[in-house]
Amino acid sequence: MDLSNRTVLIVGGTSGIGRELARRFAEMGSTVVVGGRNREALSELSGEAFGTVGIDVTDSDSVASARDHVLARYPELDMVVTMSGVMLMEDLRDPAHFEATRTTIDTNLLGTIRVIDAFTPHLVRQGAGTFVTVTSGIAFLPFPPMPSYAASKAAVHAYSEALRAQLDGTGVDVVELVPPAVATAGQEKVNPHALPLDDFATEVMHLLAENPTPREILVKGVLGHRWAERDGTYDEFVAKRSQALAMLPTRQS
Repeated sequence: MDLSNRTVLIVGGTSGIGRELARRFAEMGSTVVVGGRNREALSELSGEAFGTVGIDVTDSDSVASARDHVLARYPELDMVVTMSGVMLMEDLRDPAHFEATRTTIDTNLLGTIRVIDAFTPHLVRQGAGTFVTVTSGIAFLPFPPMPSYAASKAAVHAYSEALRAQLDGTGVDVVELVPPAVATAGQEKVNPHALPLDDFATEVMHLLAENPTPREILVKGVLGHRWAERDGTYDEFVAKRSQALAMLPTRQS
């Protein structure tokens, strides 16, 4: 993939991985628009010469309005990265967890679909472009304290596979980015093995630039998650990760 001279929209790019990837694409010579809900962050990014747009992926009207704004200003848009997401812990013994489930699915899965649906007609009419969906190593190796997060990311993986098949022949590619734990958004405080953000972004950009671009962008730090079932380590890993259930407030005495 040529990472220069692209016009890229990163939805959910106001912080963390998305914000760093926005900077990397800009450094490569692409025009970058960042979408999100955090007005302060959007103002900061605008000051860094990024295009910005307010968008709430849980609101169809907001997504449609953002699409219209972006396409009016950037009709040459040819890449959409959809990475809005929430990570919430849930105790499935407590029925009150369902609100966290609803929020997680609405943001991570339905939010992804809303964004894709909004921009698919444009990219197909253009006859060229790329969707980048963002899942997680947890999609392939669940983290039991975050069951709906794992389920939502597994669903985005499956949806990405189907989307790629349905868009075959249109000129629109679908690439799935599969991050491991990355040292951002507080991950570094709870996971000493979280990958430094700079290292992660560098490897991601290198993989995106490969010819052909891989269907799944798998940095070295996520390979153990992605292939655990194939490698026979899945049960062992899940059992070990299940020890983290003690983190749930409802399980603490």
